Amino acid sequence: MTIKRMSLGGEFEAKVGYCRAVVAGGFVYVSGCVGVDRATGDVPDDVTQQCRLALDIISDALADAGSSFAKAVRVTYMLPDATDFEPCWPILRAAFGENPPVATMIECGLIDRKYRIEIEVTALAG
Repeated sequence: MTIKRMSLGGEFEAKVGYCRAVVAGGFVYVSGCVGVDRATGDVPDDVTQQCRLALDIISDALADAGSSFAKAVRVTYMLPDATDFEPCWPILRAAFGENPPVATMIECGLIDRKYRIEIEVTALAG
């Protein structure tokens, strides 16, 4: 089986030692992504802005693997405060459109308190 490891140069990829995404066995596995403005490194306070930025990072990783949100089969949402999840629903619904994946939402601590949502996606490759 061929394995393709992909990096987008995120801050924690080198620090922690992981890839942004891996293509293997017909799937694209995208690591958990937080809402960072890649141009400035800024992290907005608003959870919906963070959600949009995280989805942008995921979208780019999927596109680099020849995939898209339309091919997503699983998504995991991780939030330090579960009450922040509902404001993100319209954004998530728009991202996945007519092809919603299975989903899990977990309330948990994230690597830094400034992050309010982390999103992980598995999609069909190609």
